[in-house]
Amino acid sequence: MKTRVLLAAALALTCARSAHAQQAWLGDRRIGEGIGIRVGDLELHPGIAAEGGYDSNYFQRADDEAPVIAAWRLRITPSLSLSTLGPQRLGANPGAPPALRFRATAFAAYNELFAANPDFSDDVSDQRHVDLGGSLDLDIAPERPLGADLYASYIRIGEPSNLPTEDFAFDRGTVRGGAGITFRPGGGLFEWRFGYEARYNYFEAQAYRDLDNLQHSFNTRGRWRFLPRTALVYDGAYTLIRYTQRDVVRPENGELLRSRVGLSGLITNRFAFLGMIGWVASFYDAVPENANTLIAHAEARYFVMPQPTLDPSAAGLGLSSIAAGYLRDVSNAYLSSFYRADRFYLSFSYLFGGAVVASLEGGYSFITFPDDIDFEGNVQQRLDARLFAEYRLSDVVGLNTTVRYDANMGDTIVSRAGDEIENLDFERWQAYLGLRVFW
Repeated sequence: MKTRVLLAAALALTCARSAHAQQAWLGDRRIGEGIGIRVGDLELHPGIAAEGGYDSNYFQRADDEAPVIAAWRLRITPSLSLSTLGPQRLGANPGAPPALRFRATAFAAYNELFAANPDFSDDVSDQRHVDLGGSLDLDIAPERPLGADLYASYIRIGEPSNLPTEDFAFDRGTVRGGAGITFRPGGGLFEWRFGYEARYNYFEAQAYRDLDNLQHSFNTRGRWRFLPRTALVYDGAYTLIRYTQRDVVRPENGELLRSRVGLSGLITNRFAFLGMIGWVASFYDAVPENANTLIAHAEARYFVMPQPTLDPSAAGLGLSSIAAGYLRDVSNAYLSSFYRADRFYLSFSYLFGGAVVASLEGGYSFITFPDDIDFEGNVQQRLDARLFAEYRLSDVVGLNTTVRYDANMGDTIVSRAGDEIENLDFERWQAYLGLRVFW
């Protein structure tokens, strides 16, 4: 049974989109923050939200894993951010760039769960949990010839497996920190950053502690703006993956080396384009197959409201836009050493009169796991879609709804001995109504 659940965990943790329905406003300050409270030279943005809704398949079970268990969820989320003054408060003449910019955020989300079928009340209610997150970003000497940055973050996510028991829940956390140095000679037309990041991923259930890992990433990126709104861009990274519980045979330690180059910018006031192409290679110990393949990212974006002032680094940030894209990448995995993902996506975001905010995004992912020591290679296909809409009752109060759909379709997991191990197919709908107060 441990192996069975471990395989389900592998897919849930390595698919292009997590099944965890994180609140839209927590990761998007454009819609998550209000006018703020000025405290000297700082901005304070507190907020609190309450949501209630329905989850059609909380344990992400396949049809042959009956019963499929539905749940009602109540979620309470206080949040807080503190930062140096933003562009709105600095006005049209902000003066010289400050010596330091920083931003700190924190949130907690309490999730209470109720079974839609009383027969499963204990199974569902035992899954109540608290998600936590926080981050700190420092930008030292921004827009100057030589600058630096420091950042750190933590996030804890509670998520069930396909078995209704805490012993096999996918509750996990990530601690991340890094630093970099940026060179901007020539007034910022050219810039280059060299950085380092450490990331520790851990699992709370004893069944998955052998998946705990520490990743060291040495990364670099650059930009040369050869036209006012168009730039050549580059990024690359060398990442070392080290599993911390080395008393087990697998998973295997390894390295990932990636490099991409491309073009980013505004073609007109309404059209933006991002195109990057590169290569990735993996170096895992004692595995049948390593990655050695093309990676790419292409996106075309149309701005419903023209954004003539956006520079290439901000071309994806404008509200009221439609975008279509394709992403091909390779990432570390737990079912095999790595996986390849080809993802096609569409997104739409809209702000109307400062009173209505809406975002719709969805995608199709084709995910390939190569042959590994224990399992044959397999292919999984993932569909995901999310709608978020909010009506602003006032400058600080919003009434919102979130609808999310996730589905997985793919090969049955088969051992190298030919035994069928796990069917990972599932379909899941979630719908929530919420009220949010934010400053």
